[in-house]
Amino acid sequence: MFERRTGAVLADQLVDWGVDHIYGIPGDSVNEFISDLHRKEEELKFIQVRHEEAGALAAAAYAKLTGKLGVCLSIAGPGAVHLMNGLYDAREDNAPVLAIVGQVKSHELGTGAFQEVKLEQMFEDVAVFNERAESFEQLPDLMNQAIREAYANSGVSVLVVPDDLFAQKHSEKPGKTSANYAKPRISPAKQDLQEAIKLINNAKKPVILAGRGTKHARAELITFAEHIKSPIILSLLAKGVIPDMHSYNLGQNGQIGTTPSYEAVQEADLLLLAGTTFPYRAFLPEDVPAIQIDIEPSKIGSIYPIQVGLPGDTKDVLTELTATTEAKQETDFIEKYQGKMKEWHTQLHTQKKREESPIQPPQIMYALEKNMDKDAVISSDVGNVTVWTTRYLPLTHQEFVVSGRLATMGCGLPGAIAAKMAYPDKQAIAICGDGGFSMNMQDFVTAVKYDLPVKVIVLNNSQLGLIKFEQATIGSSNYGIDMGEMNFAKFGESCGGEGYRVEKFEDLETSIKQAFLSDKPAVIDIVIEDLAPLPGKISYQQAVKYTEYLIKEFFSSGKIELPNMKESVKRLLK
Repeated sequence: MFERRTGAVLADQLVDWGVDHIYGIPGDSVNEFISDLHRKEEELKFIQVRHEEAGALAAAAYAKLTGKLGVCLSIAGPGAVHLMNGLYDAREDNAPVLAIVGQVKSHELGTGAFQEVKLEQMFEDVAVFNERAESFEQLPDLMNQAIREAYANSGVSVLVVPDDLFAQKHSEKPGKTSANYAKPRISPAKQDLQEAIKLINNAKKPVILAGRGTKHARAELITFAEHIKSPIILSLLAKGVIPDMHSYNLGQNGQIGTTPSYEAVQEADLLLLAGTTFPYRAFLPEDVPAIQIDIEPSKIGSIYPIQVGLPGDTKDVLTELTATTEAKQETDFIEKYQGKMKEWHTQLHTQKKREESPIQPPQIMYALEKNMDKDAVISSDVGNVTVWTTRYLPLTHQEFVVSGRLATMGCGLPGAIAAKMAYPDKQAIAICGDGGFSMNMQDFVTAVKYDLPVKVIVLNNSQLGLIKFEQATIGSSNYGIDMGEMNFAKFGESCGGEGYRVEKFEDLETSIKQAFLSDKPAVIDIVIEDLAPLPGKISYQQAVKYTEYLIKEFFSSGKIELPNMKESVKRLLK
């Protein structure tokens, strides 16, 4: 009778589910499964990362970019612990990810064996599905269920497997379940739709706050906004859903946002939340009627006290609302903010076009804007770089990925690796601060090993710039933010890739062009001037605390580093 190893059965299942690669590191509690992956390498590629955190972050980014399952693999003990940051990133941004985690052999469980950790207990908070296989007969069904749960709940599934079970052999067709997921289609109740229509028809100043849940509904979102003459504000994760320079786009809201977006939200008489769980409650209006559209009913009302909830796919619901609401003729509100946004863009463009050294981040974004492809994938790291990228790099048809709600530093490079795995023919560009890049820069070697020509732009100011600004805005002196100098270009070269060191403006665009023309992974290390990432709207409390910080810095160091005072006053008084 034909017998097959359980590990081989699981590898076949992954392929049946449409998985074509896994991020991970081999080791003693997954080596049996690694041998089965080796036999399947033409269909299911194993990407050996240098740190499990990078593997989990890449799996999460892949899921965010494609909507398909991201998969990572680790051993028990230390490997599993390293996965946690990337898995929490997937959880917070609702990305379907499967973690296959090895465990000590079945007969060693509970004995305090080498590298044994209570994995089910450790993963309980991060996972929507968290099970340990007790027998090899269970595994095929557990695998199918784990993947279904990841898709159904847009979250993390963890399957823990003692390594010996991978080697056990099935003597008959394994499992009683299938590799498919039937996505439900839900729609709002008629009475809720009628109430929403009434609110929209009566609104004079509606504002749409759209999230990543509208990524597949670009045309419908724009059509609806134009129909009701509503400006669109995008969450961070939704950057690129509509072109940044679209006349209805007011950019992002929140600490990284624009002044017009903040003002429009505060003036709105109706807030429409579409496919977003925008976390910054302080940037939303105090008491405005609100409608929320979300595919997950449990999310409705979770971020704002809404008046009407419309559960369903944003594409379907926006289409329905466009067809059933009145086309607005009054244009004063939208034209007012289009004018403000034009002034905002003019101001940013002036900053970007400066031709001087030391280099400032806006200049980098302008050089990148002129040289990136229209279908490039931009993976932003977290820190000041998020502000510079979000605010100064306009996207048209490019895709954008970042760690949103978790906002974990170190996500930039893994995101670019995932982008190249997802879209081999597209540019994959990581934009990192020196702090974020140094957290996972070891996996630049992974890009080199697998011939993934990602381009990593490092904004290098030798410090944790956003933390410096945060300390300043609470009135504290800076402490623990200096990182020391490092030449990341030489690091890139030492890994087998290319490295470009840019210290003056004249070399900036030439270096970016050279790196982009190369078919090798490249690090473009750009030494920048320290520049405070001013929020779109500065509160009086922030201004007072910043003054306290300046006084403390003067008495402790004898010097004062002022932000752009003209711009600061403008954002304070607005």
